[in-house]
Amino acid sequence: MTILAFETSCDETSAAVVRDGRILSNVVSSQIKLHQEYGGVVPELAAREHLKNFLPVAQAALRAAGISPAQLDAVAATQGPGLAIALLVGYKAAQAVAFALNKPFLGINHHEAHLYSPWIEMSREPSVESPGPDSSTLNPQPSTNFQPNVSLIVSGGHTLLVLVESELHHRVLGGTIDDAAGECFDKTGKLIGLAYPAGPLIDQLAEQGNPSAYDFPRPLIHDASDDFSFSGLKTSVRYFIRDHPALLDDPQKVRDLCASVQAAIVEVLVKKTIRAAKRTGVRCVTASGGVTCNRALRSELSRACRQNGLTLRLADKSLCTDNATMIGILAERKLLARVPLPPLDEEIKPGWALA
Repeated sequence: MTILAFETSCDETSAAVVRDGRILSNVVSSQIKLHQEYGGVVPELAAREHLKNFLPVAQAALRAAGISPAQLDAVAATQGPGLAIALLVGYKAAQAVAFALNKPFLGINHHEAHLYSPWIEMSREPSVESPGPDSSTLNPQPSTNFQPNVSLIVSGGHTLLVLVESELHHRVLGGTIDDAAGECFDKTGKLIGLAYPAGPLIDQLAEQGNPSAYDFPRPLIHDASDDFSFSGLKTSVRYFIRDHPALLDDPQKVRDLCASVQAAIVEVLVKKTIRAAKRTGVRCVTASGGVTCNRALRSELSRACRQNGLTLRLADKSLCTDNATMIGILAERKLLARVPLPPLDEEIKPGWALA
């Protein structure tokens, strides 16, 4: 089975070709530099770039995979959630490809694709800047290694805890009730004066900072629910900087500030994830989404799982950010499971919540 998949939920145009669990190509055209000037993603600009990049990225993915359109068995694309105008470009274009080739088409939930990305085993880090082929592979029998797990999906727009009882069967335990963890990272960076996206920069600065330098709140850390809230932390940082403006002129204090904010976010994410795993009785934890690239989160989650006798599977960093590989792999699993296909003219679902 050979699938061409597309991802355009936000500011990256991605196409990938997967065949029988093997990743034949994964091409990503990023728009980060375009949106940096505005301090965040501008939907209209994102849609324009998707229109410009869709065909070249699709052609590059097919070329890198060494296959022709006629060899495809199905087409898939992100249906939601995401920026409506960005989703619309990629989803409708992908539907047109499927219609022209007379192939089955699947709309994939972006968060559900993240949910299963920790089970994609990479033989090496693929280049997302080059359309050249890579040797990335998926375990040829993923269900053999699959374990029931509590999964943390953490990104710029969402923070979710999900109980995955078996493949393609899951239920959401809790989620973001206001600001997501990634949004808190980016808005803290904006307050400090860092470029967008600020999350990776805070990660770098925090490495040489003191995480105990400043005491910031850990929202809902003692709450019995599995929900997350980071608006209070963001507000606390805003007031702290307002009351200590000279701090921004001292590079070491800025590093300490980044480390302290990061420590607060990571502690909440790790403790609530471990608590959910222990409560549900599963022995495996997984994590995915853009914020899972954060080194402190990966380190602390690893440490906490070891201490509690839990197996941990982290999505490869190349698959944490938006990519079409995870869309194609999940589409393949759904086709193999004979999940009913939706109508070819089905619409996007910008607010599609993970059930």
